[in-house]
Amino acid sequence: SSFLAPKAQRKNTSKWSFPTISKTSTMKFNSAAALLAVGSLATTYGFTPSSSVSSFTSHRQSLVRPSARLPTHIQHTSRSATTLSMSTFKVGIVGATGAVGKEIVGCLEKRDFPVDSLRIFGSERSAGKEVDTKFGKVKVELFSEDAARECDVVFLAVDGDFSLAHAENICAGDDGAVVIDNSSAFRYKEGIPLVVPEINAEATKGKKLIANPNCTTAIGLMAVWPLHKLFGLSKMIMSTYQAASGAGQPGMDELKEGTRAVLSGERDVAENKIFAHPLPFNVIPHIDKFMENGYTKEEMKVTWETRKICGLADDFPVSCTAVRIPTARAHSESIVALFENPVDVAAARKALEEAPGVKLVDDVDNMKYPMPLTATGQYDIEVGRLRENIAFDNALEFFVCGDQLLRGAALNAVIVAEAMVENGALQTKTAA
Repeated sequence: SSFLAPKAQRKNTSKWSFPTISKTSTMKFNSAAALLAVGSLATTYGFTPSSSVSSFTSHRQSLVRPSARLPTHIQHTSRSATTLSMSTFKVGIVGATGAVGKEIVGCLEKRDFPVDSLRIFGSERSAGKEVDTKFGKVKVELFSEDAARECDVVFLAVDGDFSLAHAENICAGDDGAVVIDNSSAFRYKEGIPLVVPEINAEATKGKKLIANPNCTTAIGLMAVWPLHKLFGLSKMIMSTYQAASGAGQPGMDELKEGTRAVLSGERDVAENKIFAHPLPFNVIPHIDKFMENGYTKEEMKVTWETRKICGLADDFPVSCTAVRIPTARAHSESIVALFENPVDVAAARKALEEAPGVKLVDDVDNMKYPMPLTATGQYDIEVGRLRENIAFDNALEFFVCGDQLLRGAALNAVIVAEAMVENGALQTKTAA
């Protein structure tokens, strides 16, 4: 049984609104599985940030100049609760036993978010189970809006239908909780901030419902934003190479099983149920449903969200092609960014080196550049292959990799909460 309430019948007249995705169009993608990808499928999303980056700046400290002072919530270090806030918070997670939910718990633990108590909400099937956390054993509770409203902040790691039905009720009124939603339900709704904290954390001030962006957008904009500030973005072209885990655990399982079946000689071509075509030993230029303009919805998300997060015009030119590839985890992106002003590669490198949440991996002489293999489990996104584009004037081209379950989802949500603590948008119920 599910804890999903009946779909809310709400009319969205916002300029950010977009066509509804039917359940049948949830992309069936198969992955051409590299053996490397299969090896990394050994655990169920079983990646945690490595010790070298378990706090955001273990390696950033050598890159950021002492004078480059960042807001506290964007200094990607593990911190004590007293550093972030004198208060501690009642935290709730809906969907904590899923892939993103598990990573939210891990980020709260590793970043020392000031948790007074942690409550985990789930379906009837999950209720009663115990989850081991740094904050002690937590018994999964059957979700109810009233119970969620008792929290100071609630992370939603569920689908858009659930968020539409419950998010606004959880945060309604002065006694409601702050809600940080990982679904697409509210991303394009006017008045609801769509936030990458390193870019627009200030948008959370005075708000109680915050939308987390699509993983592809969040990863790419971490690299694009410092360059936009430096040169002034005028256009952007992106091609994405997205891992099987973007389709959830079933997608990873299909990649693993299909690869095994082909390599063992059991089948010439893998079966596919999750993906539109067999993914092992293949790539699929189709993620989400196709729209009237020939783009897929996944591709248009990059366009819509880039405009909203960066405060760009509604017709700002952004084009994306999204491709599913046979890797387990971490999305990759090739980006061509065109600018209003002349570009300087050395200045761009310096800006990326100093940008929070970004690791410049760009040493081609020693074959060092961003890869899913090295980006998996990392808090920072990797950017490299930085060069001046030879086809366009005032343009840079570069390659980005990032762990979509962390930077593209769980980590972004937790840093949003940290930013809200710092700017006063998130307070304890007694302090509010």
